[in-house]
Amino acid sequence: MKRAAAEARGRKAERRAAWWLRLHGWRIVGQRLRVPVGEVDLVARRGRTVAFVEVKWRDRVEELDFAIDQYRLRRVAAAAEMLAPRFARPHDDIRIDVMLLAPGRLPRHLVHVWQP
Repeated sequence: MKRAAAEARGRKAERRAAWWLRLHGWRIVGQRLRVPVGEVDLVARRGRTVAFVEVKWRDRVEELDFAIDQYRLRRVAAAAEMLAPRFARPHDDIRIDVMLLAPGRLPRHLVHVWQP
């Protein structure tokens, strides 16, 4: 897949994931944030919880189970650690979530997927 097409799909998946999170009471406070150690697709807040969300799109549902691995989660966690002071307040709960999307399916929200 060409890079531009992959980028467009990624942005579309992030918009869908943000929509899903908003429908479930989250407020999107950051999108596509890059720091030297990695990138976070979405930052969402609900109450005292701040979630750094990795969004993955696959063309086939069967591929979603392999869309995220420890390497990617480590990069998201490292980026979240650098970004947390910008988005989290004292006493907030901070977590790493994953949103998995595929055509014809509702998004699957995996909660608190990273334990350092």
